[in-house]
Amino acid sequence: MDSWVRGMAGGESKKPKANAGAGGKKKEVKKETGLGLSNKKDENFGEWYSEVVVSGEMIEYYDISGCYILRPWAMAIWEIMQEFFDAEIKKMKIKNCYFPLFVSPGVLQREKDHIEGFAPEVAWVTKSGESDLEVPIAIRPTSETVMYPYYSKWIRGHRDLPLRLNQWCNVVRWEFSHPTPFIRSREFLWQEGHTAFATKEEADAEVLDILELYRRIYEEYLAVPVIKGKKSELEKFAGGYYTTTVEAFIPDTGRGIQGATSHCLGQNFAKMFEINFENEKGEKAMVWQNSWAYTTRTIGVMIMVHGDDKGLVLPPKVSSVQVIVVPVPYKDADTQGIFDACTATANTLCEAGIRAEVDLRDNYSPGWKYSHWEMKGVPLRIEIGPKDFAKNQVRAVRRDNSAKSDIPQASLVEQVKKILDDIQQSLFDAAKQKREACIQIVKTWDEFIDALGKKKMILAPWCDEEEVEKDVKARTKGEMGAVKTLCSPFDQPELPEGTMCFASGKPAKKWSYWGRSY
Repeated sequence: MDSWVRGMAGGESKKPKANAGAGGKKKEVKKETGLGLSNKKDENFGEWYSEVVVSGEMIEYYDISGCYILRPWAMAIWEIMQEFFDAEIKKMKIKNCYFPLFVSPGVLQREKDHIEGFAPEVAWVTKSGESDLEVPIAIRPTSETVMYPYYSKWIRGHRDLPLRLNQWCNVVRWEFSHPTPFIRSREFLWQEGHTAFATKEEADAEVLDILELYRRIYEEYLAVPVIKGKKSELEKFAGGYYTTTVEAFIPDTGRGIQGATSHCLGQNFAKMFEINFENEKGEKAMVWQNSWAYTTRTIGVMIMVHGDDKGLVLPPKVSSVQVIVVPVPYKDADTQGIFDACTATANTLCEAGIRAEVDLRDNYSPGWKYSHWEMKGVPLRIEIGPKDFAKNQVRAVRRDNSAKSDIPQASLVEQVKKILDDIQQSLFDAAKQKREACIQIVKTWDEFIDALGKKKMILAPWCDEEEVEKDVKARTKGEMGAVKTLCSPFDQPELPEGTMCFASGKPAKKWSYWGRSY
């Protein structure tokens, strides 16, 4: 259990033991724990986030800027999402593979638009030991150019299609803008799917099937509401045909955040990499391709949306510990009896498939443990004190709203399951309500600027012209960052005849979400 002790609250390993003789008044004990965050979420969001990811034991800062150590608490969340997504894509007959990390410059530069989009972020290996490499080698920022030369080798006829591969790996993008744990880092984990089809219809259908899985990761697992939509021409994937996205929003900062993307690449890469096949009529044709990915950014979005001034708030579906059981012995109580009851309670929950642990460390007060597990965002705390022990019950305390309830041991599993389900739903409902309150419909430039100042996610009629979007970016540049389109939602409100674009005054073609973004 030492690992729980180390690295607490940014590296302090031990806290003075709280005064156990304070008549068990929890408030007095808590005062002495000194565990809390020093920044408040609504006062200094950036500092709060940097602190909560470390104090909640999600990451540790590394000695190379923009790189972070993912600790087991974060890795467990990634694995739960991975287990879900991997099983779903396997049902779709998509297979896992692994391609090398290194890319030769000749291949990387084959798709011009694509490499232009990624060039500033590509990291290069130039030396081996003391000697310079004859040809520098790039580290993958994404794997289209790594994989597609081999697609062209493996695909010959229509019977070789569809080819549907996925890999779980890391990628490197040498960012120079402000690195933020999970949100923007120089190396991150992701899955990237790369598929090839005989027809556009099959490619189009898969794009949406995958996007739906991304929605489910956010909404069903991370309890974060997202909007499905299409990216503008300016914001789409470099070298792609069109990009679909699930967009989240962070109300505290008034910024949108791209949650995950599913791209139809069209036949652009097929042309560059000569991925041709002989169709059923014996004619030569080019394949239609997709690529799609979600990353460890998902975890950062979850932290930003649900975290509070006490630390992380984890949705039960992704928390590696769903229930923490804490003994609350008083001076003359039957301490061993209480400890045994705690262990038995955790075992009962584990046998029922609930991820429960018991914290029996004797060098920490109950109050310290409460703060510790609240900081780590465990959805439900169960306390057993002498009175609970005598009555054969437990006290349950929710992390999301601090609501307390007494549960008889006889109905423990059933009631805990019910509470965990309720926490999962409540987190989603609260996040959705908060996001809905941030959405503002505007029709004119003045309304747009006003809404922007109020940290809104703006829905506006737009003429869908690239020059106009560039102009909006230029006109909103400032220290907060320029505004761009987040997406045009699939779920389009009615656009009355004669509606004009908020920015250009030309006839509007669609509704689009706009805002500053991460």
